[in-house]
Amino acid sequence: MTLPTVGGPRPAGLVDVARLARVSPSTASRAIRGGAVSPDRRERVLRAAAELAYVPLPAAVRLSSGRGRTVGIVVPTAARWFFVEVVAAAARTLREAGYDLLVFEGGDHGPGRLPVAGELRSKVDAVVLVASAGCGDGLAVLHDLGIPAVVVGGPSAGADRVGVDDEDGAATAVRHLLLLGHRDIAMIAGQPGPGFHRGATDARRAGFSRALEEAGIPAAPDRIVSRPWGVAGGAAAMEQLLSGDRLPTAVFAESDEMAFGALRVLRRAGLDVPRDLSVIGFDDHEMAEAFDLTTVAQSVAEQGEAAAGLLLERLARGGHAAPTAGVTLPTRLVVRGSVRPPRAGH
Repeated sequence: MTLPTVGGPRPAGLVDVARLARVSPSTASRAIRGGAVSPDRRERVLRAAAELAYVPLPAAVRLSSGRGRTVGIVVPTAARWFFVEVVAAAARTLREAGYDLLVFEGGDHGPGRLPVAGELRSKVDAVVLVASAGCGDGLAVLHDLGIPAVVVGGPSAGADRVGVDDEDGAATAVRHLLLLGHRDIAMIAGQPGPGFHRGATDARRAGFSRALEEAGIPAAPDRIVSRPWGVAGGAAAMEQLLSGDRLPTAVFAESDEMAFGALRVLRRAGLDVPRDLSVIGFDDHEMAEAFDLTTVAQSVAEQGEAAAGLLLERLARGGHAAPTAGVTLPTRLVVRGSVRPPRAGH
């Protein structure tokens, strides 16, 4: 028997092997995986595969066997530092354990909707949800589908959660300013966009107000300025504070990126930080040291690693283990040059 020749510059695929062996692609796949096919067909398929130097894709073999060994991670956007760090750390941990990672970039999928809960659900064994607006109803959908899930930030009903105590971290920042003698403190708060969960924003606002109330200072509503999350939003919020009747002695920014925008506006206005106004942030962004920004640090990479580790534990138990208490990682104050005691007669 003379088999037809299949050539070309690209690597041979399963269809090429099937054509050369004169069988269907599904038969060729079963033969390569050791499934039920006749000895004659198996021999033809293996001869064709050897002749074409065919190498099966590991992911394809795993999916065809019903063991995808693939984890999906859902983020509102892949264009921001926090999400990039979480994804990179989770990917390292999962790949070391032999799992592939599929990243789904969100936006607002609507109540109860997640990309992995629709047409993609057959491609993943488990899901990591990162600060996603789909965390709430989406967790119930994943539970009904039997897909284990871990949440990084956001609500965690029915799933393990990894994160930090955002309220306590914000209170730590404000207490530091209070210890330096500041009493007129404002907050620049974010307005999460579509697809983002509000959990961190609400918690950090609560921590700001709680620390002031503990010091006997009412948190005046006009001292919390909200703008869209990010550098541009921080700049807009700082411009609003500068246009007010009085300038606060210190500002707590919900995130370092909003603090960067505030610092830019202050510099352009000819104000000195920290002589004229102190600024403190939250996150310890990779650029925070370059801005000499005092901040409350959270280990973002460690959150990604912990989330992946919890999922691997669930998967090792068949995905049916009950959620644990999750992991709450500590924050720490990093003091740099953007804060000092208020200037006399400010």
